[in-house]
Amino acid sequence: MSSPGPSGLRIKSPDLLVAESGADLEGNGLKRSMGLFQLVCFGIGAIVGTGIFVGLSDTVAEAGPAVIVSFVLAAVTCVFTAFSFAELGGAIPVSGSSYSYAYATLGERAAFLVGWCLLLEYGISVSAVAVGWGQYLNELLGSLTGWQLPAALSNPPGDGGIVNVPAVVVMLLAALLLVRGIRESARATAAMAVLKLAILVLFCAIGFSAFRAGHLSPFAPESVAGITSGASVAFFSYIGFDAITTAGEEVKNPRRNIPLAILICIGVVTVLYCLVAVAAIGALSSDQVADQPAALSLIVNHVTHSAFGGGVIAFGAVVAIASVVLAVMYGQTRILMSMSRDGLVPRVFERISPRTSTPVANTWIVAVVFAVPAAVVPLDVVMNLTTIGTLAVMAVVNVSVMVLRRTRPDLPRRFRVPFFPVSPLLGIGFCLYLMYGTGSATWLQFAAFLVVGALVYACYGRKRSRLAEAAATAAADGVPAGPAPAMATREG
Repeated sequence: MSSPGPSGLRIKSPDLLVAESGADLEGNGLKRSMGLFQLVCFGIGAIVGTGIFVGLSDTVAEAGPAVIVSFVLAAVTCVFTAFSFAELGGAIPVSGSSYSYAYATLGERAAFLVGWCLLLEYGISVSAVAVGWGQYLNELLGSLTGWQLPAALSNPPGDGGIVNVPAVVVMLLAALLLVRGIRESARATAAMAVLKLAILVLFCAIGFSAFRAGHLSPFAPESVAGITSGASVAFFSYIGFDAITTAGEEVKNPRRNIPLAILICIGVVTVLYCLVAVAAIGALSSDQVADQPAALSLIVNHVTHSAFGGGVIAFGAVVAIASVVLAVMYGQTRILMSMSRDGLVPRVFERISPRTSTPVANTWIVAVVFAVPAAVVPLDVVMNLTTIGTLAVMAVVNVSVMVLRRTRPDLPRRFRVPFFPVSPLLGIGFCLYLMYGTGSATWLQFAAFLVVGALVYACYGRKRSRLAEAAATAAADGVPAGPAPAMATREG
């Protein structure tokens, strides 16, 4: 089923990926129950959360009032990459997302490392999101009852705590909802997405009512370096839009709806984030916002001179962050399911419950494993590593869309990247630029993470790959070497 050559360069054709997943029919044991509106809400649910409700203050600490430019720079990076995701998501509508795109263009080894990096984007980021949930939960409890959880049980070590209990609780609740079925999860995500958009619009209205132009000066106290560092932090706020592509086997008319949902989500979120940033800095100076937990509630309390408004924002944040945990955990389980089908991770991750049509064991494993860093790792450490891993994956997606245009120009594409190949090249450039802004310590951590991933592939994935097993079987049966009708490979 594969041609001879280095195992890591085996390529799986888009036709085989689609055929195996049932993406043009009914998903492989999964149900198609998400329409365009639910998919857009799912995307917004995966994006809007900790990054804006909690991470805004970290971005302000880096860039000052120029946080607005940092958000725009991060958005531009996402827009170019969103074009590539939209084309690939419509052409290869499977649950594997960027992992599957890399498998179809760059080969098995690259695909495994992309899947490994997705553990950062989805698994570790869901831990970071859960960490931020506890901050706003305490703010909400304080405004409603005057009582808050003790720091020892609501913060991780290094931030004045021992174990972050709320972070663990929200992850287990999300897993409980996900195993019940995608229809229930999609409905809950849609309701939470609408609510948190309304809360952010309310925040903008309150913030602009107290806008002071003087708070924007000096605009860029740390000059271009601060804007770049701020953009690398702000990028965390956009992570999650690619989770839309992980729903490829549970979406109605995926070739049309996936590209549309990606572009709609990026547009809505970018406008909203820029408005929130301007409203925040206009209402309160950057020095007062920087490094403040639950910054949006702090600003509303300051403007309204009441804890009630901040309590409303805190409630919105609790809902918003919970929806991100739900959506991102969903994405992680679907990527692991795709990798399991290919034999690159244990087969327990591909098992679908016939009763709920969901990967139950997969979901609980993800929830339990990633609850550990959520409980004990500080937010800033998790955010930086997640950001660089996500940017690396996005750079690969931009490369993949260019490779697939050359190798499969005949592949049906409902959406095509505009200004090709300039757009994906700019996407790669912006990703590398923001990766540079994460700092040398993060680069070292990421390099060590990749080395571990390469070792895991060499010791496990390479030997158990189903593509390799198919090639070995064909060779043993005396079948001439070469790509099968639905499978293509490339030799190095």
